[in-house]
Amino acid sequence: MSQISNAIATRDNGPEAIVRQHKDDLTLVLPSHVKGETWMRLAYGALRSNKQLMQTAARNPGSLMNALQECARLGHEPGTDSFYLVPFGNEVQGIEGYRGVVERIYRAGAVKAVKAEVVHANDHFEYSPDMDRPIHKPDYFGDRGPIVGAYAYGVFQDGSTSKVVVIDRAYIDKVRKEAKGSNSPSSPWVKWEDQMVLKTVAKRLEPWVPSSTEWRKEQLRAAHEVAAEQTGPAIVSAAPAPGTVDDDYDDEPVEGELVD
Repeated sequence: MSQISNAIATRDNGPEAIVRQHKDDLTLVLPSHVKGETWMRLAYGALRSNKQLMQTAARNPGSLMNALQECARLGHEPGTDSFYLVPFGNEVQGIEGYRGVVERIYRAGAVKAVKAEVVHANDHFEYSPDMDRPIHKPDYFGDRGPIVGAYAYGVFQDGSTSKVVVIDRAYIDKVRKEAKGSNSPSSPWVKWEDQMVLKTVAKRLEPWVPSSTEWRKEQLRAAHEVAAEQTGPAIVSAAPAPGTVDDDYDDEPVEGELVD
């Protein structure tokens, strides 16, 4: 069979074809800020650009679909820094990146900035529960030593600080140990340890700050219900009318500084 025939067969019967067949199922769970066609093109592109990923997906298409469904549910774009598609052994793993966690926090609209940093042994670091925020002074041009911990907090729209989350090396090692294949050369823990530590501490921050666009929609729905009760019986639209403040507020990104 020629190379062209092989390419056609792969297109029509391979992982890309399976993804295409389940387009409706995948795009159905996407939140409103994600465009379905764009998302699908990114999924195809992620497969085409990584030969090992394509081969693993061909052997185990179910694992690819599971990864893509999780990506869609979280509202991320596949094959980006927000959500990685990683071939591991005989399966495709979907891994939410640090940026993905932070993006979900921003999308909720309750915070205007997220601060997350890795702490090394030679950094100057101070924090106690009576402090509003940690004092962290790394020497970026010196030997910072090994990673000993990390911290994260959010700054709300009114300028107040969320709970400050601090994790130590023992907690990092515990999370890494529980991650499947974390010692494999292809594991994100081996290739991008800093990013995985940032993701770990950002996940610990999640319970203390809203992290979903659904939270914002719930606030709007509750506000409409309260308004309806105060003004008497009325038909309240589930969605704000075009051109209103709520219409603009629904899907626009929240401005804020993303700290790597």
